[in-house]
Amino acid sequence: MVANVNGPHFSGGANIAIKCPSHTYEQTLAFYRDTLGLPLIEEEADGCIFQFGPNRLWIDRVPNLSHPDIWLELETNDTEAAASYLKINGIPRRDEVEQLREDFDGFWISDPAGVIHLVVGGRRGDRLLLRSGAWHKRLYIQT
Repeated sequence: MVANVNGPHFSGGANIAIKCPSHTYEQTLAFYRDTLGLPLIEEEADGCIFQFGPNRLWIDRVPNLSHPDIWLELETNDTEAAASYLKINGIPRRDEVEQLREDFDGFWISDPAGVIHLVVGGRRGDRLLLRSGAWHKRLYIQT
């Protein structure tokens, strides 16, 4: 395999999401909050955010889900070039998984194993998206 030297650059983002079935949500929340004692940044009825080292761990309650999903964030220096590069390399866009704001600089993909990734422009700051299942606005706050 040849390294990507001429295309867009990718790096891990600050956000990790666990999409959690409703029937295991409370136990999962208790594990991270009570057992591990991770700092709780925000909590709402359908999700919460923990400080997870240098990252933010989002735990989202998702109705009708049979098993948890892990979603990751990738940062890139050029989202348009990244979209073209990924398409050429057979990586499918998965924009149907969760709606993003029209002016949001990013898009969804999945890796060959089906893990969802949010590909975002490398700029820092607040990132706003619509959470599936809850249909309300939520901020991705990065430090």
